[in-house]
Amino acid sequence: MDAAVTQDDKMQKSTNKSNFVPKTNEDSASESVHAVHRDFVIDFVQKEVGSDLKALKNVGELLEKVRAEKETLEEQVLSASSSSPLKVSAALDAAEKAQAAMKSLLQRQTVLSDSLDQHLQEAQPWVDKLCQNIDHVDTMERRMKYMQCLQHIEELSDRIQQCLMTNSVWEAIDSVAAMASLDAGLQESSCRHLQGFLRATLRFWHKIIKDRLASDFEELLTLLHWPSISPPIQPLAPPANAQEISSQLDLLVSQLMALQTSDDLISEKTLTTQPGVPMAAPLSLPVQIMMLPLTKRFRYHFTGNRQTNSLGKPEWYLTQILMWMGNNSAFMDDKIQPILDRTGANVNARVELCRGLLTLAQEKLAHDLPRLLYDDTLFCHLVDEVLQFEKELRSTHSYPASLPGLLHITLEEATLQKWLTVERKMALEKVDSMLSAEGAWSCQYRDISDMDELKAPDCAETFMTLLLVITDRYRSLPCSRAQLKFLYLQRELVDDFRIRLTQVMKEESRSPLSPRYSAILNAANYISTVLADWADNVFFLQLQQAVVSLGEVEEEGGRPVLGPMEAGRLASLEGSLFESLLALLDRLRGDMIGRLLDTVMRDVREKAQLYRQDRWLSLPSQCDQATMSLSSSACPMMLCVRDHLLNLQQMLCGPLFQTAWQGLADRLNNFLYQDVVLYNHFNEGGAAQLQFDMTRNLFPLFGHYCKRPENFFKHVKEACIILSLSIGSALLLRDLLREALEERVSLDKERPGGAGGGGGEGPRPSPEQALNELGVYRLAPSDVLILLNLRASWPGQ
Repeated sequence: MDAAVTQDDKMQKSTNKSNFVPKTNEDSASESVHAVHRDFVIDFVQKEVGSDLKALKNVGELLEKVRAEKETLEEQVLSASSSSPLKVSAALDAAEKAQAAMKSLLQRQTVLSDSLDQHLQEAQPWVDKLCQNIDHVDTMERRMKYMQCLQHIEELSDRIQQCLMTNSVWEAIDSVAAMASLDAGLQESSCRHLQGFLRATLRFWHKIIKDRLASDFEELLTLLHWPSISPPIQPLAPPANAQEISSQLDLLVSQLMALQTSDDLISEKTLTTQPGVPMAAPLSLPVQIMMLPLTKRFRYHFTGNRQTNSLGKPEWYLTQILMWMGNNSAFMDDKIQPILDRTGANVNARVELCRGLLTLAQEKLAHDLPRLLYDDTLFCHLVDEVLQFEKELRSTHSYPASLPGLLHITLEEATLQKWLTVERKMALEKVDSMLSAEGAWSCQYRDISDMDELKAPDCAETFMTLLLVITDRYRSLPCSRAQLKFLYLQRELVDDFRIRLTQVMKEESRSPLSPRYSAILNAANYISTVLADWADNVFFLQLQQAVVSLGEVEEEGGRPVLGPMEAGRLASLEGSLFESLLALLDRLRGDMIGRLLDTVMRDVREKAQLYRQDRWLSLPSQCDQATMSLSSSACPMMLCVRDHLLNLQQMLCGPLFQTAWQGLADRLNNFLYQDVVLYNHFNEGGAAQLQFDMTRNLFPLFGHYCKRPENFFKHVKEACIILSLSIGSALLLRDLLREALEERVSLDKERPGGAGGGGGEGPRPSPEQALNELGVYRLAPSDVLILLNLRASWPGQ
């Protein structure tokens, strides 16, 4: 039977294969829809009936419910399909109406556009004619304004003439002021001929009024004994008509100040300044007139072939300027300043006088400088005198720092470069002479203990004094960029001096214990100390800020002075302008101290050979000796250390000596630990003797320089503690360290395993805790085991 079923199955499969037709896309879509419906029906029946067979009796009710819902949905679809054509037809009707309205509007727009174009063509001739009329009206209006301006100028000119004929000076001044206001209003105009005519008319009447007032003002100044050429020996008696003269002075100064606006306007195009001097406001008119006799005297004495006009004596005319400032300042304060205050002018009479006199000095200096650029001696003398003049001008005469002085003349590029070249040349010559001097490496304060703290040799003090003088010279320069150029010159000089110190040090390196070698070391430390102080100085901090604000500044050769890293540190105030130099000097200082200590240690090692090879294993115990004393073999080493410490203290300054003795202590500590302690075995007496030699003899040698010298010999001190332990303590410590070492080794081999318990013995202290209880903090447990193995007195040995 099974065979028959199998045969029927095979026949059915062959029949299906023979009737197989490829499926199209529509068949596939239909099958997918049927699959969705089938799944929905299965889910619906599962939800309503579930697995309860008794619920099958409700299938009839369920079928009726579904049919009712189907009919409801069909009615909704039919009603929607019947109402849609009505809405669509209404929308189509509205669209056709809108299209018709649009066509109508387009036709109207075309008609209007054509009519508008026709109207514009008909109106164009009228527009052209109207534009011609408007242009003509504008031209006539401009001509009328031009003629009105000319008429106004003529009226002002006639009014000024009538006022001068009637001696109405104030009215004439008012008219001149109105003319000056008109001139200022025409500055933007393109009527050049009108401007020229107005300016010429203004200059004409201004000159007439100014000359009249100046003549009266000069006569009045003569009555008042102006100017005061030399200091008055005794006060002059006031004239009989002092009240009248005072009122006339008040009137003339007020009138001249009223002419100031027109005078500034006229002198605007003719105002000239000296090279390097920034543009400043013109002098007030009264001071200009008061300067005339002083200018005449100055040019008489200090120009031409006069003997007083000497290139080698700039102090003659500079001193004369300062004397005139001092002799006439009281007159300006007492006579002129009150009048200026009453006129409401914001002018300081004394400062105006200084400005006028300073202009004479600027002209003279600008004339002489080009001829002095080729003579270093005369140029240096001139710079010294200018600096002294500038200092007295700012301090004694209270000349404002915002106004230019004589130093502005020196900021011209050729002059500034010459100044830098001469400074460099003179500084290098002085460095050569100071290093070749007989007492270059001796200290002039060596016999005065209070002043010899840094023990700086004469060459180092002279060099830093030279840098300080250079700083004082360029401190007054009004330009930060120029100041920075001198700062970079100072950095160059410091680096050159450091190189010279290095060269001399290499010559003296064969005998680092010589006084000259120590003097070089003191010189490097002194320069480093002074530069560190300068780095915190307000002036150099301002220059540091200038470096950041000006950006990357280059030296004369074009090389950048500061790299991006150093510039960033300057901006954050983490570095200083001398940071790189301080690093180089610190390196030199460290190298020299290292050489010095190496020499000292060679001598100490030589003296310590007997002590190193002493019979530490067979020394008698402390109980067998009446008193402990220093080992005889240690005496040469102790004497050597003491002598070197005294010698270093005498030759080196305080900070260097502190570094030196601490370095010597560290090297001694390592030497004694490595070459004495670890090199030998010790019995009880040897350990006690070593501890006595160290704690009672070596450590006190350094006790003069610190309170706890044993802290600088921690290896030796802790080694003495371990070697001097009692037998019981040493045994317990050795067992503890060995067990801890064995446990550590076993834990390293078996990482997953936990630490083995100690049974009922309780927790044991760690090796570090045990060593700390003994006072051992520096030595590691492995080092302590080595030291314990150096003990010779163990039970059973």
